[in-house]
Amino acid sequence: MERHEFGYFTEKNSVEAVTGRNKNATNPRLKEVMEVITRKLHEAVKEIEPTQDEWFQAIQFLTATGHKCDDWRQEFILLSDVLGVSMLVDAVNSRRPSGASENTVLGPFHVGNAPEYEMGHNICLDEKGEDLVVRGKITDIDGNPLEGVKIDVWQANDEGFYDVQQKGLQPDFNLRGVFKTGPDGSYWFKAVKPKFYPIPNDGPVGGLLNRLGRHPYRPAHLHYIVSKDGFEQLTTHIFDPHDKYINSDSVFGVKESLLADFRKIETPEEIAKIGFEGPHYWDVQYDFVLAPKKD
Repeated sequence: MERHEFGYFTEKNSVEAVTGRNKNATNPRLKEVMEVITRKLHEAVKEIEPTQDEWFQAIQFLTATGHKCDDWRQEFILLSDVLGVSMLVDAVNSRRPSGASENTVLGPFHVGNAPEYEMGHNICLDEKGEDLVVRGKITDIDGNPLEGVKIDVWQANDEGFYDVQQKGLQPDFNLRGVFKTGPDGSYWFKAVKPKFYPIPNDGPVGGLLNRLGRHPYRPAHLHYIVSKDGFEQLTTHIFDPHDKYINSDSVFGVKESLLADFRKIETPEEIAKIGFEGPHYWDVQYDFVLAPKKD
């Protein structure tokens, strides 16, 4: 009869009994990861002491989460987001030197191959929403301006929807664009003032938030991917600090350093100078600092 190093499975030795079976794993990293996950999961079960019915409810929830996934929606990423795991993984993988701009979550609505525009172009293609001018400068950590930086920007419209969520209602690539900095490192473009919006909440993750007494909303923000050879890619947002959900982002993406000042401009001369026709526009300035690429 085969002898087991840790004996038969018991409540006391459950972790050792399971991880001991992995001693012949061909991938050391996989072995390490599974040992940690097994240990933490067993610790949770021993602390919570779920009933059989409760554990089956957990299995059903994960099953429903998988069923909600398709080519356009990843419910497990959404689950990772609302549990703060996405932000934690990002934080672990994007530690930057002091002074460099901070990362935050990518979000599910980035689209590749957005059109590249000249500085000052208006990325709002349907002329809806409150006019906005976004501007700033991109430097290295020593304050030197960076030329040739690619700035990929995108945002939701004034109703809180991205173009890919409203096919046929919004033009393709509405509120998306790519810009490149000149020798002075500056950038500027026109857009619309963003609005808060809910994450997809018609699935099991939305149901979980509701049962936990949590709302599904993200505060108003603009997305950026800022990149240049020789520097760490920056994936981030800038946020409206006056948004009512700024302190309760459903996916924990807000960082204090990413709060921007949205100023309302109502002077007719300034409105005419920038080329708008409305009674006002919003102006936001935000500078980015890129960290050098790690070896």
